[in-house]
Amino acid sequence: MSNRPHSIHHVNVPISDPKRTADWYGKVFGLSEIPRPFKQGGAPGVEEVLLLTRGNFDLHFTVHENPPDLKPHHFCIEVDDWEGFMEHLAQLGIDHLEIFERPQNRSKATYIHDPDQNLIELSHHGDWDHSLAQTGIAAHDPGARV
Repeated sequence: MSNRPHSIHHVNVPISDPKRTADWYGKVFGLSEIPRPFKQGGAPGVEEVLLLTRGNFDLHFTVHENPPDLKPHHFCIEVDDWEGFMEHLAQLGIDHLEIFERPQNRSKATYIHDPDQNLIELSHHGDWDHSLAQTGIAAHDPGARV
């Protein structure tokens, strides 16, 4: 028996328009909707939820008439090809904040906003073996500071 977590399964973010959100996250990150053929149980007070997946991670969204502003809270998505992803954002017309580097782990990062202005960090750790991304496990030095 282990008391060690395997991974984060999903995060849940407030949104106002599930169709717009599904379209945007599909174009930007390649996520697709998880079908919900029946109403399932959930967190108390949650009536409408959008579930998206990439295969190696999921994002869930709770629909609100007026979503709360969560900034500076955010989630981070690791991209395996930094330059390619920055070009992808440019082609989609999505602005990002200033790109910065973290010398302690040689990573690059920036932030973008989704249509509901939720803050998303984009990160790339050049030393990671991104070929393992489909398993949901990124191989890196566990002793490295993040």
